[in-house]
Amino acid sequence: MSELYGIEYLRNKLSLRQTRVRLRYKYYEMKDYRPNNVELMPARLRFQYVSTCGWCAKAVDSLADRLCFRGFDNDTAAISDIFRLNNADTFFDSAILSALISSCAFVYISKDDEGYPRLQVIDGYNATGVLDETTGMLKEGYAVLERDKHQKPVIEAYFAPGYTTFYDKRTENEWTITYPSRYPMLVPIIYRPDARRPFGHSRISRTCMYLQRYAKRTLERSEISADFYSFPQKYVLGLSDSADHLDSWKATMTSFLRFDKDEDGDKPTVGSFNTNSMTPYNEQLKMAAGMFAGETGLTLDDLGFSTGNPASAEAIKASHESLRLTARKAQRTFGSGFINVGLIAASLRDDFPYRRDLIADTVAMWEPIFEPDAAMLSSIGDGAIKINQAIPGFFDKDTLRNLTGIDGGEDVGGYSTGASGEASGGVPETI
Repeated sequence: MSELYGIEYLRNKLSLRQTRVRLRYKYYEMKDYRPNNVELMPARLRFQYVSTCGWCAKAVDSLADRLCFRGFDNDTAAISDIFRLNNADTFFDSAILSALISSCAFVYISKDDEGYPRLQVIDGYNATGVLDETTGMLKEGYAVLERDKHQKPVIEAYFAPGYTTFYDKRTENEWTITYPSRYPMLVPIIYRPDARRPFGHSRISRTCMYLQRYAKRTLERSEISADFYSFPQKYVLGLSDSADHLDSWKATMTSFLRFDKDEDGDKPTVGSFNTNSMTPYNEQLKMAAGMFAGETGLTLDDLGFSTGNPASAEAIKASHESLRLTARKAQRTFGSGFINVGLIAASLRDDFPYRRDLIADTVAMWEPIFEPDAAMLSSIGDGAIKINQAIPGFFDKDTLRNLTGIDGGEDVGGYSTGASGEASGGVPETI
């Protein structure tokens, strides 16, 4: 085993990453309040017109909502029950959403009062570690489990293979819990890892943040121009010096202005300046939306710009081809992380340090990225009949469910049974 770095190293590492994660969450929550520092805009208007834009949240949610975890196939470690008893309906969604925003989420595994594994999702702002790129597990980890009202760490945890050490900064207490496992009780869930960035990439890229700021500036400028567009500026030429002072607000809002001739019989000339058109702002905003759609695999319809009549399911699927490929990639990386969580939780449950070959044949199953409509279901049925006539038994009930997402009527898949329809068995004692 390689030498461990220790908790101080991981504290410093987390502090370096927190700014990046906090910034992504601000864009996701639409709290990136930055004044428009354009010299042409008066200072009093910079804080009066502050717009918001939810494109980054749309990019994250559009992908997260299509990643629907179904269960495990060939569940040799009987890990489905662990997830089901840990509120699986929200656990997977929470882990996926957090990983898409901060590039990596963590699952903290502990025991409840009855000794059963308990799973808790921790975002990238409160946890970090040293990754073993071969297994996708951590060599050691660190997490802030509780903060005070000033966001200062109160309870910290240091994770290492075989034990977890807790630190309570309020009482200066320290205690250690040991367990039979080959890996720390903190497991990463990573989005799009690579050799250069093993902890992955955030769905909210730098381009996404720039384009959202670009759209916000455009909205703020259009709001200011809208005031001038609604009340065009007027002028009066040839007004006598002895004329009464004209109230500018009344002159702007009134529907009728009266100017009498002076003693020489002359009358003033009234006119108004040409108003600014809102069209350039609309085109500018649509251009930014097109660039954002290309960056995230969305369409202009997803961002609120209608481009035509409602499309069929096949047309929607074709227009989201980039999003489909991104979702497939996310399913592979997230599935591997969830299986790792199940392995460590099973070791804690059974009080035995299982090896990774226990889960070598376990596969994560997902619902289809795009739900088929009636026409697509009919096409799949016709194709399955023809293929089975050529190769008997090629298409079965489980294969069709993977294509359509529709349960065949029996209790198959899910968190209680394997894809074969039989209940998940016990753990082999030879592992």
